[in-house]
Amino acid sequence: MITALIVDDEERARSVLRQMLSLHCPKVHLIEAVSSVKAAIKSISTHNPNLVFLDVEMPGGNGFELLKKVKDPKFKVIFTTAHGHYAIQAIKISALDYLLKPIDAGELKAAVARYTKDTVPAEDYVKGYESLLVNLNSGHVKVSIPHSKGLSFVGLDEIICCNSDKNYTELIITNGKKMISTKTLKEYEDIFTPFGFVRVHNSHLINMKHVQEYVKGLGGYVVMTDGIQIEVSRRRKAEFSKKLGGAI
Repeated sequence: MITALIVDDEERARSVLRQMLSLHCPKVHLIEAVSSVKAAIKSISTHNPNLVFLDVEMPGGNGFELLKKVKDPKFKVIFTTAHGHYAIQAIKISALDYLLKPIDAGELKAAVARYTKDTVPAEDYVKGYESLLVNLNSGHVKVSIPHSKGLSFVGLDEIICCNSDKNYTELIITNGKKMISTKTLKEYEDIFTPFGFVRVHNSHLINMKHVQEYVKGLGGYVVMTDGIQIEVSRRRKAEFSKKLGGAI
């Protein structure tokens, strides 16, 4: 049984999520639904829940304040937020989970299923929360990279490119290190595109900050700052050209 806490300042939102958990997630035992960060801290101290559904925006302190105030959290968080909230990209890039309001039953079940299958230890999620707070409060974006043993953290600017490896992704880092992530290349495309990454091939996503040279051809290829050559597919050449200001 998964013990859970709902934190949301809107009474209707708490009621709806409570009903949805009862109807669609029988393995989740809701211990409490509270309306403030202060009440959530007290409930966490008393009940030590496994999972917290945390509203991002609340009067008197947003949900991220909870992460700052709870020392050594053992729970995992599923954020709930309105579409278009500024924090969504930061949540995504920190490899944390979220649900858009109004919450869809299928997405709720999928989020709980991801939690039950998750093998990432709680202490790594603490690092993920720390990464999220850094991303929200500074210009330096830090990325959480999930892999078979847990999570690793790297500055976004340090990622040169991402290469498809079947259902996994190989990330090439500026220090010469390679990382294999359990996320697909499509997932990284969705997360990284707003930060200046471009899909130039079915197998390659590149960081435009690390493009050193473009060599013309049917699609051509780019030379990255580490010297690696990456093919640009003909189908994706036009989109890549736009990123270069239409220069090719």
